[in-house]
Formats: sequence, C-alpha cells, structure tokens
Amino acid sequence: MEWWQAILLGIVQGLTEFLPVSSSGHLMIFKELLGADAEGFLDFTVTVHLATVVATIVVFWNAIWTLLKGFFKFKYNDETDYVCKILVSLIPVALVGFLLKDQVNALFGESLTLVGVGLVITAGLLFFSDNAGRWLKPSRTQARNGISYWQAFVVGIAQAFAVMPGVSRSGSTIATGLITGVKRENMAQFSFLMVLIPIIGEQSLDLLKVAMGNETFGGGVGPLALCLGFVAAFISGLFACRWMVSIVKKAKLSWFALYCLVVALLIFVLA
Repeated sequence: MEWWQAILLGIVQGLTEFLPVSSSGHLMIFKELLGADAEGFLDFTVTVHLATVVATIVVFWNAIWTLLKGFFKFKYNDETDYVCKILVSLIPVALVGFLLKDQVNALFGESLTLVGVGLVITAGLLFFSDNAGRWLKPSRTQARNGISYWQAFVVGIAQAFAVMPGVSRSGSTIATGLITGVKRENMAQFSFLMVLIPIIGEQSLDLLKVAMGNETFGGGVGPLALCLGFVAAFISGLFACRWMVSIVKKAKLSWFALYCLVVALLIFVLA
C-alpha cells in the first residue's frame, strides 16, 4: 500500500465511522477505487478503526472519566448502571467474535456486491427508524440513564450484525435504539461508547499475538502506511464524531438512507 493511499483511506475511515453509512464498506469501496493492495488490508482496517476509537475517547473523555470514577466506587449508582448496560450490549458481538471470527474475516475478501447488500440493509434500518414513531408508536423508555438492559442487549445484537461489510455499526445501533424507544440524545453517546471495548480488545489481542511471535501484523501494508492511516483516521474522526453527535440529535436519518441506496445502486451497476 502506498503512503498516499493509506492517508486517503484513513480519512475515509475517520469521516465514515461516525456517520451511519458503514466505514468498513467505504474502505472496501475506496480500496478498489485507489487500487490498493489487498494483502494486509484487514490489519490496516483494524488499525484505522482503533484510530477512530481513540478519537471517540478524546471527544467523550469527560463522560468516560465520570463513568470510570463512578464505577470504581463499587456501588450501584448511575455510572455503574451505565457501564453494566454497555457490558450487556457487548455479549452478542463477543459471541460472534469468539465463534465466527474466521467467517467474519472471510467476508472482507468478498466482492463489493456484498457491500452493496449491506448498504441496502443499512438504508432500510435508517429509514424505518425515522418513521418508527408514526408506524409503531414505541413508548419512550423511562429506564435509568435513558436505556434499559433489554434495549442495550437488542442494540448489541444490531452491533453484532454490523460485522458484515456495508452494514453500518453506528447506523444499525442508533436506528435499533430509536426503534425500541431510546431517545436520540441518549442513543448517540451510548452507540459510540459501546464500540470502545470490542475494538480495543481486538487490537490488543492481535498485538499480543504479534509480540508472542504467533502472527505477523500489517504484512503487505508496512509500518509507514499503518502509521499514516492511523493519524489520518484519528484527525478526521475527531471532526466527524462531534458532527455526528449533533446530527443524530437533530437531523433525519433518511437522508443517509438515501445516500446508502445510491451508493449500493452504483455498486450493483458498476461492480
């Protein structure tokens, strides 16, 4: 992978991770458009995802620090309740990671047609969530911290399905939360915080395997490309994260649904 390809792909990751349009799908699309080498691309994808996780930590640092301080008081307060609900939301994606990791990794070697299918699924979820209030009339939750345990688990199931390229993680989790009755202002933060542990955990395990000599990391990409991709994804992610929080609170997600459908149509026609 060339250095300029790494920078452009990092920017794509940073801008799309927090928008409900699938960052992994866009990485695969731009990999093809830029002619980037497929060897080591999954390692590059994990690296730039870690960069956007670091951007999330920076943006939500005050909230994260408050949660940690409250949690380690070792009593059931608001912070402990919130952290426990995040942990509950991680159960589905943890099961997928442990039981189906090889199958998930194989998806990233599939054609762009799979990305197009994932984008159509994302579009359907986003459009439905924007209109769920009129069609389903879900009751707004009165649970502590604005989200219940069952809602956290259902949102976690949506995150597990989002391992498919083209299915937006933020889009599917936010849409699912809104459909189940979580308020927009509560769902935005929860969606962004719930991804921290899986990404950090996956990257830590990969680095541990490399340190033990069991695996190599970044083969075909190179350390320079990994570093440049990380920096580009982090900087662009800082801006996108702040922007997405305000969008989720105010804007209609149907516009992003339309965008996903247009991109999917282009894939089906041109790929």
